[in-house]
Amino acid sequence: MKPRLAGLLLAFICPTLFAAQPATWGWVEQARLMPENALLKVRLDTGLQTSVMDARNLVKIRKNEQRWVQYDILVKDAATGQVQRLPFERPVERTLKVRGANGIEHRPVVSMDLCLGDKVYREQFALADREGSDYPVLLGRRSLEHLGAVDVSKTLTTPPTCKP
Repeated sequence: MKPRLAGLLLAFICPTLFAAQPATWGWVEQARLMPENALLKVRLDTGLQTSVMDARNLVKIRKNEQRWVQYDILVKDAATGQVQRLPFERPVERTLKVRGANGIEHRPVVSMDLCLGDKVYREQFALADREGSDYPVLLGRRSLEHLGAVDVSKTLTTPPTCKP
């Protein structure tokens, strides 16, 4: 069977595989942290390689002879405007060395699940205190490479619809 015909047949049989994700994403999107179902504003940043997430009260610990971190993520309730603190604890996947205006910084990198559109993605995030930033999450190229194109003239193209 020719590839084009096979693709059309698959689209007819399983239309949900092709319907929900946009052809291009906006430079700002909403995402849900899973399984907590916490809504976050994310900026899709093609100039950044590794994704970054705002993390407060970061504490490095040892657990089962492995490096772990405990931290809080601040989430703003859309209905009430109240800020809620969600506590997390994750194993450290690796450490990211960041050079900036303040010198060299070492950030722990953890894996978390993020819903964009109707799909959940397992992503790695460098944790950093991003207090005062408009965007608590920056999605870098490692995350964007399997999402698709980014159109900088668009924002909020597809709401997250994953079930908790």
